[in-house]
Amino acid sequence: MAKRDEYEQKTESLLLPIMERTGFELVDVEYVKEGSNYYLRAYIDKEGGITIDDCELVSRELSDLLDVEDFIPEAYFLEVSSPGLGRQLKKDKDFARSIGEEVEVKLYKPLNKKKELSGDLESFDDANIVLRISETETITIPRESIAMIKLAIHF
Repeated sequence: MAKRDEYEQKTESLLLPIMERTGFELVDVEYVKEGSNYYLRAYIDKEGGITIDDCELVSRELSDLLDVEDFIPEAYFLEVSSPGLGRQLKKDKDFARSIGEEVEVKLYKPLNKKKELSGDLESFDDANIVLRISETETITIPRESIAMIKLAIHF
């Protein structure tokens, strides 16, 4: 298991009891290097949206637990935030929650001469997602071809 995966899994296990107690949903945990800095990010949500106070509460509790467990030797920045309006879909529960919603998909390589598609998420399974692109057209996209999929944002 890669160091990144290990850190993310251990952090998730620390967060789950906090999520249960507060009624929040853990959307994702990521450990990334950006430039010369490492970041440990937790994305949380709840019905009606997450507030700054919610993020602060979770950040303080998680920070205390991370200080005790101390499994990340590198210096890093801890960030706890909402996944935002254009949240990425990563897990099956994200896809299930987003059925019927408009999504934007970026592919590793072109499919029908396009690397970027958008449409309503109609269905998904372990291997594919199905997008409704128009009233009469759907497209099946292998999940392994997807570089990123996120909710579309309209202002």
